[in-house]
Amino acid sequence: MNPQDGQFATADTTVNAIHRTEVDGIPTLFAYAPGPPRAGLVFRVGTADETLARAGVTHLVEHLALHRHGLTDYHYNGATKAAFTHFHVEGAEHEIVAYLHGVCASLADLPMERLETEKEILRTEESRREPGQLPLWRYGAQGYGLVSYPEWGVRNLRPEDVRHWTRTWFTAGNAVLWIAGERFPAGLALRLPPGPRHPLPAVTSALPTTPAHFADGQGGVLLDAVVTDTAAARLYAGVLERELSRALRQEDGNSYTAATDYTSRRDGHALLTAFADALPAKQDAVLGGFVDVLAALQAGRIAQADLDAVRTRADAGLTAADAAVRRLPGAAEDLLAGRPSPTLDELRHELWSVTLHQLHAVALEAAGTALLQVPSGHGAGWAGYAEAPTRSPYAVTGRRFEAVTKDGSALVVGDDGVSLTARGRDGADLAVTVPYRSCAAVLSWPDGGRRLIGTDGLAVAVEPGLYGVDAHTMATLDAAVPPHARVELPPRSAPRAEAPPARPVGESTAAAPARRTGGQTAALVVLFLLGGLFAFVALAMTVFGRDPDSGTGEWLGLSGFLWAVTGLIVWPAVRILRRTGSQ
Repeated sequence: MNPQDGQFATADTTVNAIHRTEVDGIPTLFAYAPGPPRAGLVFRVGTADETLARAGVTHLVEHLALHRHGLTDYHYNGATKAAFTHFHVEGAEHEIVAYLHGVCASLADLPMERLETEKEILRTEESRREPGQLPLWRYGAQGYGLVSYPEWGVRNLRPEDVRHWTRTWFTAGNAVLWIAGERFPAGLALRLPPGPRHPLPAVTSALPTTPAHFADGQGGVLLDAVVTDTAAARLYAGVLERELSRALRQEDGNSYTAATDYTSRRDGHALLTAFADALPAKQDAVLGGFVDVLAALQAGRIAQADLDAVRTRADAGLTAADAAVRRLPGAAEDLLAGRPSPTLDELRHELWSVTLHQLHAVALEAAGTALLQVPSGHGAGWAGYAEAPTRSPYAVTGRRFEAVTKDGSALVVGDDGVSLTARGRDGADLAVTVPYRSCAAVLSWPDGGRRLIGTDGLAVAVEPGLYGVDAHTMATLDAAVPPHARVELPPRSAPRAEAPPARPVGESTAAAPARRTGGQTAALVVLFLLGGLFAFVALAMTVFGRDPDSGTGEWLGLSGFLWAVTGLIVWPAVRILRRTGSQ
């Protein structure tokens, strides 16, 4: 078979067979499929290969590589994932060839005159994106956790930065081509520069222990777990979805959507995700029902009928007429990751060999690595989930700057990093620390504000106006931060001296003490006025109210009553002050 003469496997129409060849040294996968041909060029690079300070560079390259294609009659697009970037197309044979030629030509000579325009397009696209928070909490502000963050790096990227990234990652050695059609396209050539195959991104962790949970403002319950990538794990995801839907929607009626997702990380493990939505009044019930379903599966209460139903549906997908075509992008990712690509017979054999005992083992494995997101104001400690860290185990030593609001918080700038400290409700000192050596990014605004984000996802906001930090200390801090971690941002619209910075997900509650609302302030004024009035009357009765002609019991009892009322009035005000901090 010689793909260059356009006669690849023209006679082999085996259903669901995937054949391997090469085009210009690039591994190529081909599957027979009637109808319009489809193709994809996949590179082993994605968001997880970036740093937080340069987040978005792969996505920017993808946009620039596709610009010259403009508007066409055929369908094409690109996609940047955590560890892979896809360029795919569907159309006539000559259109497939033209598209792939064009992508390779653009990668060799990106249209840098479009750089600033594409940056604006990416920022517009980002404004509509709602990234999930689970990756941030599991992996931190690095690697696979970067999909939770904005593409802060795009704004500061220079043409040479983009070209260097392209030369490093978008090479022939780091690519795989897949094609589905009635024959291999004639005249196809892929002119890509040589380069090595890159390994998958390192898997990091921001969780000292699992299972763990954290609270977020969303109205539903989410869970993800890292499991061994097997047929049993894929079937378990389907069984879990059936159980969640049955318990939370059909039986209790507390949730509208209960669903699961299964995504292979291509490193021998996969991410199993589950979700159930909930109205505010139903959040307790949905959280409890969600945990109950997981506990039942972990106890081995799995019905054979559920396994059979999920397995039958999975087998139908494997034997469908277009199964091989749908498997091609994943097979290309497996090839780039150095994983074997099983045949259809191997996949079906593994599928039909799964037992209830194996599903139970997956349930236990998922329980050990679970990360649960619960609605704000809720927790899952009662179910055995540890609280994901929102503070650091220590604070740096250095210059201490008390908050100008006198709320008990302080900023500490040391030689090794920065810390934000506060007094917790239990009286213990709390701290969030970002060491300079593990600073994933420092966001910098023209008004002097800084936000240092550690690789563990914790962040410290350095606002000179809120903590009275002098210019020399700020200059010392800026010099200590690694230059490659700095992100220059445009001016902020709101004055930062009026209120403390918003707390991002993952930042300790020590960095953002509870703030008093307008209603609480009014209540404090009324309570203290009433308390002062009663205290004055009580004092007057104590000092001047004794009648020489009467006994002491009557006046003493009245003044004691007035003092008691004073205490009852002042105590709630004191509790509000302690809870919200002094203003």
